[in-house]
Amino acid sequence: MLGGCVSVRRPRAARLGAMLTVCAVVGLAVPAIGRAAGPYVSLGDSYTSAPLVPVPTGNPIGCGRSTNNYPSDVARVIQPSSFTDVSCGSATTANMTQPQSVPFGGTNPPQFNALAAADSLVTVGIGGNDAGLIGVVEECAKLDVIRPFGSACKNHYAAAGGDPNVAAINATGPKVANVLQGIHARAPQARVVIVGYPDGLPVNGSNCWPTVPLSSGDISYINSLEQKLNSVIAAAAGSRATYVDTFSSSIGHDACKAPGVAWVNGVVPTSPGYPLHPNQAGEQNMATRVLLALGVQS
Repeated sequence: MLGGCVSVRRPRAARLGAMLTVCAVVGLAVPAIGRAAGPYVSLGDSYTSAPLVPVPTGNPIGCGRSTNNYPSDVARVIQPSSFTDVSCGSATTANMTQPQSVPFGGTNPPQFNALAAADSLVTVGIGGNDAGLIGVVEECAKLDVIRPFGSACKNHYAAAGGDPNVAAINATGPKVANVLQGIHARAPQARVVIVGYPDGLPVNGSNCWPTVPLSSGDISYINSLEQKLNSVIAAAAGSRATYVDTFSSSIGHDACKAPGVAWVNGVVPTSPGYPLHPNQAGEQNMATRVLLALGVQS
């Protein structure tokens, strides 16, 4: 377990309660991160906020930030002078600069509002919702629930000629690059880390229908999309940020594995957390990868 404690800084203006390559940003000093670090800010979507893993915290509650998401695990180890987590379920790159409506009637202010010139570490996990991958998995599950064989979902998307999901992933790259540039503009002293997405389905294409109602062919299809998204995010990081690969380390802990082994929930959750999202063990692995990238032992 990761241990320790930190103080919590509410984001300014808003006042609200993701193979490791270390890249120096051109023209900027990249500070070392260790224990007792300076201010740490976390940005991102639901793979960062980790709804129901297990206890929601912060405001608005509809963002689903967890007390055991990977940013919180990282913060407990490095013990920053302050820790601000403004990640929010369903966030896209647009929500870095635009407010986001969330369940239960709340609004999450633009996530960039949390950034400040004195920040020493910023982690961000974003891009999956821009690419629409959760929606793809949900559509595939609908198509495959009565078709456990073949590649009905892949064929569905390819029917019009050219895969729109591949196009959406490719279009996500420049958006992620813009996010990283925006972070540097607002937090010029910060070490910036962008966290990729973990492995959700068996890499060998084997299925566990009906627990995860996807055919083997479509599991391979979805896996190819996720790996392409991760490669696009890594390319967008370039010299702008440290890219953290969480996919490789999570192979063998996909949603088809038994409870206690799986780090990602299936369509029907078998552990606290959202469907098709990391559980607490998955978030801990993501935190471990971030800490290794920072040169900190957990």
